[in-house]
Amino acid sequence: MAERRHGRDVAGLGGPAGHGRVERVITEQRRARNHPARRSVVGCSRTIRVGAAGLAAAAVVALAACGQPVTPDSDATSPAASPGGRTSPTSSGPTSAGSTSPTSPPEATSSAGGPKTPSHPASSNKPGTPAGSCSTLAGELSLDQQVGQLFMAATSSSGMTTSEADRLASLKIGSVLLLGNSTAGRSTISEVTSSIKQRVGADHGVQVLLAADQEGGLVQRLAGPGFDTVPSAEEQATISDGRLRSDARHWGRQLKRAGITANLAPVSDVVPTSIGTLNQPIGALHRGYGPDPDVVARKNVAFITGMEAAGVATTVKHFPGLGIVRGNTDTSTDVTDDVTTRHDRRLAGFRAGIRSGVDMVMVSSAVYTKIDPNRPATFSRTVLDGMIRGDLGFGGVIISDDLDGKALNGVAVRHRALRFIRAGGDLSIVGQPADVEPMVDAVRQDAADDPGLRAQVRQAATRVLIMKARHGLADCTSS
Repeated sequence: MAERRHGRDVAGLGGPAGHGRVERVITEQRRARNHPARRSVVGCSRTIRVGAAGLAAAAVVALAACGQPVTPDSDATSPAASPGGRTSPTSSGPTSAGSTSPTSPPEATSSAGGPKTPSHPASSNKPGTPAGSCSTLAGELSLDQQVGQLFMAATSSSGMTTSEADRLASLKIGSVLLLGNSTAGRSTISEVTSSIKQRVGADHGVQVLLAADQEGGLVQRLAGPGFDTVPSAEEQATISDGRLRSDARHWGRQLKRAGITANLAPVSDVVPTSIGTLNQPIGALHRGYGPDPDVVARKNVAFITGMEAAGVATTVKHFPGLGIVRGNTDTSTDVTDDVTTRHDRRLAGFRAGIRSGVDMVMVSSAVYTKIDPNRPATFSRTVLDGMIRGDLGFGGVIISDDLDGKALNGVAVRHRALRFIRAGGDLSIVGQPADVEPMVDAVRQDAADDPGLRAQVRQAATRVLIMKARHGLADCTSS
């Protein structure tokens, strides 16, 4: 998320490495499910041997291809000393040169008055994800349970109060974000996450997803014994892609052992040299990988594949980029980008991240006048359904930045998650505990009366369940 610097912090809202080998034996016979958004996987039976660091991502892809949850590997915990390979950057697509500014027409509405249901079905960018089965599981959930899967409620990294846990359990909240810097270490955080899992509960065997911001540098929420110091993205950009992949895998294993399943990183924003530290959310805090979109893309891929090899979900942010703005969307109103276009070259990090299998795309709360001048990206169907789903072909989870950020002050708190979901969003981050219930209630009430929105809620819940199934937090195969 865009970094909140005042008040309560809400953060960031290859080749072989050489030592040892990992052997994975994957044996499963399963029938391909007929779903337009996934590839068939039939008779997945093979042995895969990969190098200890640089090729570990291949095992992750193979696991997903067999419909298996991604779990951290079990080899040595220290990162490889000297990786020898680099990740080839993926194509960055069309550049901004000659791109016109597509102004958005008014949002199309359904018969119930909300935007039309986005046309892209729930799916995943991971091969073999059981989308059809997860849709069945979503259908077995009550409306309240489906809506709960669409929220990530923030809580203190020091622990959750009994009243807070009871409230989140009653609201069926499916994801929790640990906020605030902690130096207590991995053992203490493990106790916190274990307590949350027990108290918030699991409906239909669907467990709570626990997330943190572990970008590095000034945005490393979890520190102390058991957590290595993670350098800033600015520093990460100076090391080889292979080494970054190996290091990210190591950092990811530390998160996983602490009970964290999702990392709201890496940052994909490109800050031009001409703006630099004048850019409050990224440049001033050294959160970016530099001014070159191709470098940002390569480093994003290295970070994502490393974390994924450890079994940790990742997030590219803040789409379509906060590198041009001056203000911070968490602490400032009227944050506007008058430069970024729909097919901008600076989207390279997002494109590369999606192609490498990132789990989530986080949407910025700024306004982009050359894309949709009428509303923040958070509430723009042009951005969410048109660009992320359509242009970039992303089938995973679209997650909001903190819906309590000041950039969204023009919309009543109660209606923010509702508008995000109607625009095509899946998972809403709510930074203030008191705001979770009114946002949940608004979605529940409107979905109960609007079949179109109810279908959207189920579709969004399916995407969240697909991600959870990949990381061992849900079992879609028994549905």
